[in-house]
Amino acid sequence: MGLPLDGMIVLEFSQYLSGPCAGLRLADLGARVIKIEHPEKGEAGRKLAIKNLWVDNSSLLFHTINRNKESFAADLNKEEDMQWVKQLIAKAHVVTHNFRPGVMERRGLDYEAVRRINPSIVYAQISGYGEKGPWKNKPGQDLLVQSLSGLAYTTGSFHDAPTPLGLGIGDYLCGNQAVQFIIAALVKARKTGRGTWLQLSLMESLIDFQFEFFTTYFQSRKVPERARLNNANALLSAPYGIYRTANGYLAIAMMPVQTLNKALQCAALNAYAEEEAFSKRDEIKSVIAGHLLTQTSEYWLERTGALDLWVMPVLDWEQMRATGGYQVLDMEQEIVLKNNRRFTTTRCPVRINNTLLKSDRPAPAIGEHNDSIKRSLA
Repeated sequence: MGLPLDGMIVLEFSQYLSGPCAGLRLADLGARVIKIEHPEKGEAGRKLAIKNLWVDNSSLLFHTINRNKESFAADLNKEEDMQWVKQLIAKAHVVTHNFRPGVMERRGLDYEAVRRINPSIVYAQISGYGEKGPWKNKPGQDLLVQSLSGLAYTTGSFHDAPTPLGLGIGDYLCGNQAVQFIIAALVKARKTGRGTWLQLSLMESLIDFQFEFFTTYFQSRKVPERARLNNANALLSAPYGIYRTANGYLAIAMMPVQTLNKALQCAALNAYAEEEAFSKRDEIKSVIAGHLLTQTSEYWLERTGALDLWVMPVLDWEQMRATGGYQVLDMEQEIVLKNNRRFTTTRCPVRINNTLLKSDRPAPAIGEHNDSIKRSLA
């Protein structure tokens, strides 16, 4: 199957998560993604272990986010290596990096320098907090950006401490936004022959992620407050939230309280009018929470399912993997390493022409493709 970005060359000067996440998706779409790495240390993400899991002297995280790529080892302080890198730039379609502001400028690889080599280049740079201002040189690590952006006050309930999302959400969002705009810029380059300079930051991505909260705040001048219990979204009224049952948990999405009560048959809920669903949110949630404890999840799912209400069980990963709904999605793939060892990871979540995008090609060793890349430049 011909993939949309077949023939595109991406030079990835990126490290850790945001930039490599963008490169992963571009590779899934068919681009040839070449990591430019230090000859001895490689990309810094090679040493970023998750749960202390390692594969072939690199972290499992590195292998997960850098599958299906090539590696070109180059010391950017050496003129000979820089000449090879500049030859690659002349052939490339995209350059990405997520270094702190000023790093690529000191290397002579900022956008203006790269554009002089290749006028049609798409140059995407990701920072933590933007290129200017007092935060520009702060470490752009996901937890730190979540904390500065206010996101930690959207998860958990009112009396909970600030609670971060348990994912590198800023990295993933920013990386995927980079992909969207890289593809748009590639269309422009194809039509006009002119390149594009893209500037993204984790901070801007997380602010954009919270657009509902910020828009509400701008109009009301009141910071949204998390519900005092069972909070799932500070902007939504009861019953929205996750509730405990006699043997598990249920997620209840937005719906009129009395519509839900047709399934619950809770006498105490009859006292609340629909227009009170937000003003008396905590009271209503408390009533629902107490009532749901009286029966099992299966009991409540049968009753709410009969009315086609927006209620689902809360599953852990083992429970989810056992469901037919998960299995039919076929989200898993195996990566085959050089020594025929294998590990399982997730696939690209998009189908193209009803075809799954899977690849068993592992992340590269440092400089693994130097010889073949140099031969292609000769």
